[in-house]
Amino acid sequence: MRALTFVVGLVGLLIVVSSRWWLWSALELKPLLLAPMMDLNICLMVPASAKVDELPDWQKPCAGPNGSAAPLVESTLRFLQAKPMDTAELQLGYTLHVPLLHLIDPFGKPGAVQQQAIDNVARTIQDNPRPLILYLFSTHFSIDASIERELAKDPNNFAFSSQGPLPVDSYYSQPLYPWTVARTDNSITRARETAIRALAGKLCEMPSQARHRIKGITLLGEVHQHFPDFQGGMGFQGDYQVTDYSPQSVAKFRRFLQSRYREVSRLNLYLDSDYGSFEEVDPPGKNIRKDTLTRFQDHVDSYAAGTIPVTGWLHSPHSDQGKQSVRVFLNGKAIADAPVHLGRQDVRVAHPEFNTADLGWRYDLDYRRLSTGIHQIDLALVRPGQPSVNLGTRTLSIMDRRQLTPLPVPMLPLPAMALPSADTLFYVDEPKEQQSYFYNALAQDWNEFREQQVLHYIEYFNNVVAETCLADIPRYTHQIVPQYNPGWDGGKYAVGASLKPHANIASGVSLYGETSYGDSFLQWIRKDGRRSYGITEFHPLTAMNAQQLGDVFNNHHQNGATFLSFFVETRWKGQRLFPTGNLFAFDPDNPEHASDTLFGSVQTLLAPKRAPE
Repeated sequence: MRALTFVVGLVGLLIVVSSRWWLWSALELKPLLLAPMMDLNICLMVPASAKVDELPDWQKPCAGPNGSAAPLVESTLRFLQAKPMDTAELQLGYTLHVPLLHLIDPFGKPGAVQQQAIDNVARTIQDNPRPLILYLFSTHFSIDASIERELAKDPNNFAFSSQGPLPVDSYYSQPLYPWTVARTDNSITRARETAIRALAGKLCEMPSQARHRIKGITLLGEVHQHFPDFQGGMGFQGDYQVTDYSPQSVAKFRRFLQSRYREVSRLNLYLDSDYGSFEEVDPPGKNIRKDTLTRFQDHVDSYAAGTIPVTGWLHSPHSDQGKQSVRVFLNGKAIADAPVHLGRQDVRVAHPEFNTADLGWRYDLDYRRLSTGIHQIDLALVRPGQPSVNLGTRTLSIMDRRQLTPLPVPMLPLPAMALPSADTLFYVDEPKEQQSYFYNALAQDWNEFREQQVLHYIEYFNNVVAETCLADIPRYTHQIVPQYNPGWDGGKYAVGASLKPHANIASGVSLYGETSYGDSFLQWIRKDGRRSYGITEFHPLTAMNAQQLGDVFNNHHQNGATFLSFFVETRWKGQRLFPTGNLFAFDPDNPEHASDTLFGSVQTLLAPKRAPE
């Protein structure tokens, strides 16, 4: 009887656990820190000369010798959670977004800082007891700081394409500064470092109890290489221009090659080249299809490093979307199944009737060892228990450096395939029909070098923070993961090395669409074996009720997420401060990307749980 009672009790416990996901976190993990990010700049940066009596009510606490954004933080968080309390599975804190370049005094002596702003940041942390993520922000996106325009006058601060320094770009009508990651001896790096050291110095004066509210520090923001037309040029089409080709970067690339190959004869053997010394090597910067090359090794484009993206989207109503794959055949042989689940917001906009953006698929074909000639790719929709459906054929030419006319390679017979039904809609983005590809091994070295530049720049600032009293606080990157966007050329960003696990800095990632709630990102995390990560920006871009969103939070938490940040609108006594809001902000007044629904779901998850009746 006791055994039966025990079994019944155990079954009951399992039922409760399976129906209330948060109990797992309570039993196994510390609560997941929800750290919403709000716009506090206009509060943190109130000038010392401001007259408190002339400011609006919400801004009065920001000014004067005791200025602090803590009341504004609390007012915003109270709108999300009326009664401050942690649940068993979630802890509500905030992300303190600190725009580093706003901390620099543009009119003072070199190294001068805006001490009032630094003091306001420190008092915000000290005055609000909630845990926080300290976001040391300084990326290419403009914050309208006066020093940006001064720094932009110096080409040493800008990334170089093969044509020279990139001009100031724009992103949704706002200035975008292509600051270089290729060097740390320039004024943009000094400005960032000055701001971090000054802020750390002030934070080190705080009582340790207040300082230890900082549960993580994210470094700079999205750090990557640059390219022209940042807003629209992330794909595979159009002119291919990447960075960094500055003289300093070219010299470092030559040293990189010398360190890797030791002797120029070994490099020549690998490349089938005839360099007389490493000093003769220039990074690839021309396109064989339209430019005159000095050597074949000058060639570079989106594919020169050896990968051909095979990508597209598909919607078929005849089976479970989550069980559909696109089978890729090369010359009649099946080589891969690409699951149909990646986010395609462009398709969702064009076809809202699909009610999902998770229609993309992608397979990266390594063609480095393929024979020269005309190869054939065939694509088929495969689903459990149903016949394969023909999605089309692409022919492509693997070229040799002499550009000889390619000949067709032998084909194996393809399996029988059905024709797509009228309501099966799809499109193959890449490869284009009859496209040619030239593999250049030096382009592969060039991409790896560019990735190392990104990683080294982040490591530089990781070391800056590690030299302060903040060294014992976990530090995170704040990176994009372009490999999960089927239409993006991730090589342009060169973030691969910075996304790998590292001993001294944890991964912080910005997740959009399917990567935020689906399994593709989590599979990657598990495969890499990393123990913890932070979600620096969480953008589902689709509606989820509280149960669904809670399951997503729990999945990330169980896989190692320590914090999760999303945008919210700054509010004072329930009222939004800024009429022109952030399109990605979770807010009841923002219908974009189902942000109003997501806000309500977070509110529900943070509300006190009712005792069972």
